[in-house]
Amino acid sequence: MRRFAQLFVQLDRTTSTLAKRDAMAAYLLDASAADAAWSVYILGGGKLKRTATSTEMRTALAEETGFAAWLIDDCYAQVGDLAETIALMLPDRDDADENAPLRDWMETHLPSLRALASPERVARLRQWWDHLAKDELFLVNKLLTGSLRVGVSQRLVIQAVAEAYALPADLVAHRLGGEWAPSVQGFEALTAPEGVDEDSERPYPFFLASPLERDVSELGEPGAWQAEWKWDGIRAQLIRGHGGCFLWSRGNELLEGRFPEIEQAAMALPDGCALDGEVMAWMADSATPLPFTALQKRINKRTPSARLVSEVPVRFVAYDLLKENGEDLRQQPLYQRRARLEVMLEGADATLGLSEILPATDWADLEAIRTESRARQTEGLMLKRLDAPYRVGRKRGDWWKWKIDPYTVDCVLLYAQPGHGRRSGLFTDYTFGAWDDGRLVPVAKAYSGLDEAEIATLDRWIRANTVERFGPVRSVTPTHVFELAFEAIQLSGRHKSGVALRFPRILRWRTDLSIDDAEHLTDLRQLATG
Repeated sequence: MRRFAQLFVQLDRTTSTLAKRDAMAAYLLDASAADAAWSVYILGGGKLKRTATSTEMRTALAEETGFAAWLIDDCYAQVGDLAETIALMLPDRDDADENAPLRDWMETHLPSLRALASPERVARLRQWWDHLAKDELFLVNKLLTGSLRVGVSQRLVIQAVAEAYALPADLVAHRLGGEWAPSVQGFEALTAPEGVDEDSERPYPFFLASPLERDVSELGEPGAWQAEWKWDGIRAQLIRGHGGCFLWSRGNELLEGRFPEIEQAAMALPDGCALDGEVMAWMADSATPLPFTALQKRINKRTPSARLVSEVPVRFVAYDLLKENGEDLRQQPLYQRRARLEVMLEGADATLGLSEILPATDWADLEAIRTESRARQTEGLMLKRLDAPYRVGRKRGDWWKWKIDPYTVDCVLLYAQPGHGRRSGLFTDYTFGAWDDGRLVPVAKAYSGLDEAEIATLDRWIRANTVERFGPVRSVTPTHVFELAFEAIQLSGRHKSGVALRFPRILRWRTDLSIDDAEHLTDLRQLATG
């Protein structure tokens, strides 16, 4: 643990991507396979289970230090991170002697808390703190909360593994795909030489499109591009291998059993193939998919009922072929992969659809087609270079998402609360409202869109104009109007306003408007009903 805590401090104290990569690579070569496996999992964004509540951690801190609860809460509100607050408020331990391996902490110590009653957990925390140096104490508490942000992306972890073991980064990314488990065996497989025991059930790293933020004509001749609808579903890879089929989400989650009709249809595909596409809610007799809100009813249902499957049928809309007969096709140009995909899906069950290629002789034709996006329940168009390979991650130049302009609405700032990380001392998370019969009703929350200067100005205003406090949340005097953008809107019985906005974000601070100019809820409801 001590060596991993030192690495964590190194990563936290530098903004250099190269320095972070080199520090991780050096650690991996120095650590045991078990500790290295857990470090890859943790730093790469693996899901960590919370093993102690914030209340228990604050209680343990109060008992250990004698500080009043109000003082701890106030310090926590200022720092914004409970693990850091505890590390700052506890005295340094010059005689710290705890140095168990990272593996022991992750597989034994932290899980052991779950079997204890709350008072026993508090006592165990105090016992650990008495034997940990400050850096280790901070790290252990971060692991306890299940939240470890240190400015390291999964891609950077992949590059570190690749550098340490002289492997292609794309190969490391593939081996980490799916539900990779941190173990000695898992780490040995991850770092094995090329060609050794490649798992055919794992998804490939997804190729991600970049937003098109320039004139489409700058892409050159339209004949060099393939245009498709930008589907609004769950990005996924469908893999047929080892006698079964495996549906993986972009978040490396195996969607086993959630969409049984897709799995059943996929059994007719040839063994050793991998398709990239989108899971969509789609009625069999309809020319257009159902809204994403319909698909949401099934996303978290691990075993959907027959009634739900009937009410919200789904299909897999394929748009790329990554593997066929066990052969990796990703380096072949798109037009060849597409031709092979069309042959594979010819005569397939309708549950396995083929993404439509939109014919156009010039960009003006595609501009006209793009205007139909909302009517077709899509987000716009995808533009893919016909001679492009299937790349890893967001590599600009070959895949563009040409989305339609979002909806916009002018709303009033009603509530604010502090952000997280480096913004934990600023009010950066906002709730906005619209008019309903002479009163302002919350309709959306947003935290992105303002620059640093605007955030600082608004933070000072919020502190000076707070009306009420609800824990970390403050209500403010209705004064400021903001233009919000959002992708879709629907009626919702779960929201007080009766509507739910999808992906709301701040476009600009409308200093030219008064609160009387803000949107009315009746207009939003009308927009939601079409």
